[in-house]
Amino acid sequence: MGTYTRDRQTLGGAGTLDRMARILAARNIDPAAVAALADEPEPYSPLDALLAAMPPRYQGAVADHPQVLDWARDVAQQAVAPSLGARRQVTTGPSLLMAGVVGAGKTHQAYGAVRQLVKTGVGVRWRATTAADLYADLRPRPGADSERELAAVSRCPLLIIDDLGAAKASEWVEEVTYRLINRRYNHMLPTLITTNLAIKDLRAYLGDRVTSRLAQMTTRVEFEPVDRRRHHPAA
Repeated sequence: MGTYTRDRQTLGGAGTLDRMARILAARNIDPAAVAALADEPEPYSPLDALLAAMPPRYQGAVADHPQVLDWARDVAQQAVAPSLGARRQVTTGPSLLMAGVVGAGKTHQAYGAVRQLVKTGVGVRWRATTAADLYADLRPRPGADSERELAAVSRCPLLIIDDLGAAKASEWVEEVTYRLINRRYNHMLPTLITTNLAIKDLRAYLGDRVTSRLAQMTTRVEFEPVDRRRHHPAA
């Protein structure tokens, strides 16, 4: 949240301030103490709030891949303030498809990229899920509104989809993935996608419609075939 101050005009002028002073005096409240309390910083910073929402394993994640840092910079530059004086918010931006073997550090970089965004001072509403969990949430079942859930995921300003291609392939998986990716493609919403599959295998898994849109909306980042989990637990 951005910070702001209210001047005497906003409060209604000196008359309002005088009435407030009389009310405080009647209640034996020191106006100076109230002013000091109002000037205290927020107890939790945006970075604190971000870390609280992250899985513990990735709370220390730091993005250091050049293409990932370039992505964070580009998204931050496109952030827009919803009103005069408000904090800029992520609304649209480019996407990344991070490909590489298991343990190459893709998930670490994805969470680090969100942290990098927050550190630049922009606000971001984000969501992270594995592809397998995403399909489980979206699969029609009694008592669940899967269409509403799909709409919510589709509209999220920033989405991390981890391990795309790890779930069992099916016509339903291909169709729901297409609907999700197509909506984010049309609205130019930044999406961070990790996958262990080569592009030819991703095409066979998801079909031409999905991979065509991914090719247009994402920059592909190739990770070296090194299992970083052997050396970095959060990779």
